[in-house]
Amino acid sequence: MADWKLAYHANCWGPLGGNAVGVTSITELTYRTFGDMAAAMGDIAAAGYTGVELFDGNLLDYSEADFRSLLADTGLSLVATYSGGNFIFDEILGEELARVRKAADHAAALGAEHLVVGGGAKRHDGTRDEDFTKLAAALEQVVAIATERGLRAHYHPHLTTIVEGPDEVSKIMSMTSIDFCPDTAHLAAAGGDPAAMIRQHKDRISYVHLKGFQADPFAFVPLDRGDLDIAPIVKAMRDTGFDGWVATELDAWPDPAEGARVSMDFLKNA
Repeated sequence: MADWKLAYHANCWGPLGGNAVGVTSITELTYRTFGDMAAAMGDIAAAGYTGVELFDGNLLDYSEADFRSLLADTGLSLVATYSGGNFIFDEILGEELARVRKAADHAAALGAEHLVVGGGAKRHDGTRDEDFTKLAAALEQVVAIATERGLRAHYHPHLTTIVEGPDEVSKIMSMTSIDFCPDTAHLAAAGGDPAAMIRQHKDRISYVHLKGFQADPFAFVPLDRGDLDIAPIVKAMRDTGFDGWVATELDAWPDPAEGARVSMDFLKNA
């Protein structure tokens, strides 16, 4: 896979979660991995990746000076930060966007290219038509936040949100100008064909999350195993002229450094 620059997400070097204070303060409800990001980045660099993506909470733990030092020590580039929100509730939208803005400021100052967001809450009593309208309007504000800072904004469909499968992706893409960041495992788990979706939305894709998927028992896995055939996805990316960063990730893995190495070994021959 010499065609593309390869990054890795630092999200599996500890349990995934969010800031507990966010329960009572929406502006503080960042994503985070409860782990050592310096160790994660060292392992990522040692596995041969040249870029890294961090959750907004982990990135905001660092001052600009300290994170620049960490990038210099590992030789990595900060490619993206990942944030998110409910995005459908008017009363808290301003708080959520303030949090996204804070993460975007930090990412841009550190040389990142991409801002990735997920979200679109599922209500307890079901999704309403207006929820897509509200999500689309919020995503357009994310685009504006990113553009003002020289970043490229991406929407990442995610299980447990109102945008999971192909029809929902097509719907939200038709309502927005935001780029589409396909996460191959989430799309497959929702019943989609990631390769076909990459071809369909090729003009909106400038950053990809490449991840393996196992249906039973449900798990996200390294690229060399599981039920998702990565080869057609790579072919679709090549056929459509994709030339951006590819970020591989695992939400959880017993030995995260080993997971990063295994996926890199696969990518070298993809």
